[in-house]
Formats: sequence, C-alpha cells, structure tokens
Amino acid sequence: MNSQLFDKGIYQARRKRLKEALGKGVILLLGNEESSMNYRDNMYPFRQDSSFLYFFGLDKPGLAGVIDVDNDQEFIYGRDLTMDEIVWMGPQPSLAEQAAAVGIMSTRGIDDLTKDILSVIGGDRKLRILPPYRPENALKLSGWLGVAPARVREHASVPLIKAIVAQRSIKSAEEVVQIEEAVNTTAAMHYAAIAGAQDGMTEAQLAGGLQGIAIRGGGNLAFPTILTVNGQVLHNHYGNTVMKEGRLAICDSGAENAMHYAGDMTRTFPVGKKFTAVQREMYDVVLASQEAAIAACRPGVLFRDIHALAAEKLMEGLKAAGVVMGDPKEAVAAGAHTIVFQCGLGHMMGLDVHDMEDLGEEYVGYTETLKKGTEFGWKS
Repeated sequence: MNSQLFDKGIYQARRKRLKEALGKGVILLLGNEESSMNYRDNMYPFRQDSSFLYFFGLDKPGLAGVIDVDNDQEFIYGRDLTMDEIVWMGPQPSLAEQAAAVGIMSTRGIDDLTKDILSVIGGDRKLRILPPYRPENALKLSGWLGVAPARVREHASVPLIKAIVAQRSIKSAEEVVQIEEAVNTTAAMHYAAIAGAQDGMTEAQLAGGLQGIAIRGGGNLAFPTILTVNGQVLHNHYGNTVMKEGRLAICDSGAENAMHYAGDMTRTFPVGKKFTAVQREMYDVVLASQEAAIAACRPGVLFRDIHALAAEKLMEGLKAAGVVMGDPKEAVAAGAHTIVFQCGLGHMMGLDVHDMEDLGEEYVGYTETLKKGTEFGWKS
C-alpha cells in the first residue's frame, strides 16, 4: 500500500463537504480490485480509483467506502491479511489502523458490504453510485441492483457526479504541490527523449527509458506513452519503427507521482540535433500559438475561447508560411483549422491524466447552459 497520505483532516473535510452537497442518501465509492494479466497471481500494476483516493486516501485493493449522509456515518469496508499473505507480503497495518489514518473510525468486513447495500436498496433511502469503468465493479453493482452490467451506468447518481466534479475541479495547495512534482518528472522524461533520439534506434528503445524515469520519480507512467515519427496519427504508440536523421518525433507522455497525481506533456523534436528549415518554421508556428494561448489564460475566460484563439494563431502562422490562404478568423469559424488541429487544446489535470473523465466528460468544465461541443475538432 502507498504509505503517502495527506493529513487525515483533509480527507475528513472533503467527505464533510460532499455530505453537505448531497444532503441525503448513502454514497458508495468502490475502490478497485487487482486484475490478472495471464494467470490469477500475476497482476497488472494496481491502480486505485481516483475518487476513492480523493475521499478515502487508501491505496490498497479490495476496499469500499460508504458515506451514510442521513445518519452522518462513514465506513471503510475491507479485510485484514491472512497469515499466508503476511508471509509473502510482510506485516501490514490493520484495516482499522489504515482507516484511522484517514479519519474513519468504523470499519466492516468486505463480506458485509453486499448485505448492507441490499438493505439500502430494499429500503426507502437513495443509494448514490458513480458510473463504473472496471468490469469487477460493474459486476458487483449489477448483482446488487439486479440489472445487466451494460445497464449499470444508467443508475449512476448525477447529483453525486456533479458534487464530486465541483469539489475535485478546484485543487488545494497540497494538491498543486503533488501535480507540480508529477509535471517535473514528466519534464525530465521529455528532456531524456529529446536528448536520446538518435538515427537508427527504434521508437520503443527511446520510449522504454522514459518509464524508468517515471518509476524513479516514485510513481509510474500516467498513461501509455505515445512516441512516434508518424505523428500524423494522433494516438500512435511506440513500436519497432526505426527513427532516421531528418525526421521529426512526437512524444506524448507523462508521469504519475507516488500519490497518483498526473503530469502530461506533448513535444515534437528532431531525430538528431537540428530541425530542417521547414521543420523549424512549422515548430515556431505551433509555439507562437501555444504562447498566445498561455498568455490569454485568466480567471473568467472560457477555455473554449482560448482554444479558438490558439486555432486562429495557427492559421495566421500557416498563412504567413504560405501553407493556407484566406482570413484566419473566417477559417476557424468554418472549421478549416481542424485539418491540422483535431484535438482539444488541453484538459484538466489532477488524479487522472484526463481529470475525472470516468465521471463523464460532459460534466467536467461544462454546465447546463455551456455544453460540450459535438463537432469534429471541438468535441475533445
């Protein structure tokens, strides 16, 4: 288990605010299970659910958190290690000790969870759940709710989603420290990629070293690295393609730190040491667009407008380079910029590399009147 935690008062304050936002009902936040790669005891690296981490902090598989808003009670469900597990893993803090570290005084066995959840469902109180993205949790919820796994998401609590998005969207000072740590490790990964790209090596050889930097930083990759000389394919992951002098490489990668806060950067650089004249010209067009967007960011400005500004600056630069014609503003209004700019300008950062995407992109940064775009080039 990750021993790094914020002060327990932070978790207590987060749960208190969530209870105040919901007002009533029973909130169930499922932690994640371990998942096998190719046989039962060979596991993928464990990653805890981010909302569970935010409110309960414990980075351990097989846990669930329940916040009984009606009765102002909080529980962590789990189990203590068996003697066989202690032989393999060494002594571990008890479930009660772990719960106390995040301000929870009541623990229950994980086997009690089904009975307690069915009691809520069978009564007149509202069970509030989040949409599951892991099959293990979808199956649990399917059994409790008595619906097919594919229908479980329909039972997710929109008020709970909105309350969590509102809370997690604003980063506290201690969270900013964690994000900056992840971003610093991410920057080190990119410096290594830029310095290490050499004629004759494969994309995989270069990408492989980046994960080591993320692990040395105390965490791991925040997402599978995209590193390729075929950057015209937006999510082209590294492979055995041999990089050649004179080509451009794109690296989209990031580190997740020990507390699971994420970094994410995308950079383009030459294989070797220098851009060609045309490559440099195009790089400067993108750089000018980025710098204009950064300068325009301030409280009260819609990020959609920042995106439009970046697109306009791209078209201005491409017009100056003789690549496109016409008025840049009209080009953006007509969607012509999407030929070269299909994705969003950016995304929120936090405990997820696309922060809270599991809760539904339409809720993160959007409102009832300001809705997520649907057109190509504006919907991501």
